[in-house]
Amino acid sequence: MSSNRDALHFPAFERAQMDDYLPSKTSIATAGLNSRPHITLTYATSMDSQITISPGIGSPISGPASKAMTHYLRSRHDAILIGVNTAIADNPSLNCRLEGVGGYGGGDSLEGQPRPIIVDPKGRWNFGKNNKIFELVKHGKGKAPWIITAERENKISFEKREFLNAVGGKFIFLSPDEAGKFSWDRILRALWEEGVESMMIEGGAEIINGVLAEGRELIDGVIVTIAPVWLGKGGVVVSPERENQETEAVRLKEVKWVPLGQDVVCCGRAQ
Repeated sequence: MSSNRDALHFPAFERAQMDDYLPSKTSIATAGLNSRPHITLTYATSMDSQITISPGIGSPISGPASKAMTHYLRSRHDAILIGVNTAIADNPSLNCRLEGVGGYGGGDSLEGQPRPIIVDPKGRWNFGKNNKIFELVKHGKGKAPWIITAERENKISFEKREFLNAVGGKFIFLSPDEAGKFSWDRILRALWEEGVESMMIEGGAEIINGVLAEGRELIDGVIVTIAPVWLGKGGVVVSPERENQETEAVRLKEVKWVPLGQDVVCCGRAQ
């Protein structure tokens, strides 16, 4: 399946507006001084700061132009990271469908395809052949995932380990804190040690709020799509906890606003 029939196009003049906020040799080297990848935080939100209409239910928010942008961003990173709740609820593809990358007119290699990374501390993701990620792997249109988990190797079923290894994926075992969670510093150091030099963090809300709360110094670029829609009360909100009540509002730096179709994209730096 090397056809590029379903490939997306994102024009060069639009790419140029994003490039200052994406990984470069300089930004990767700077992040590497702290033994972590260059991190881009990116997601789509409604006018009322929600990323989905209800927990566990995926809600398409962004339009076609900003969707194509997201796939361009993916092509510029080594990996995409999401949490297990998003993996279970959305059954996402986590590949790049931009024309010219591997599997979409870019030849038989997987050049331009990011590595999916799933943060799954308790081993809840019951993955298998029916997951979209693995269908894409089978047809040469995406890479197999790495799964970050706290379960000891002997608690991961033999079948799971064999299946994941056979398609080119693997488990990465880390030690959680007392609450059963991983520190972001530990996650990023582990991925850097695995050779990941740049990574997009895409969601869901627990992941996004967590990395924002732990420290904006971990984030190199922020690219947020704002769609002209209200989802209403009861949705899932991006709103990290404050360190204390006296904490001043955190403003992005070097901000650029980019219209894309009916959406607008906010690009900035968190540091």
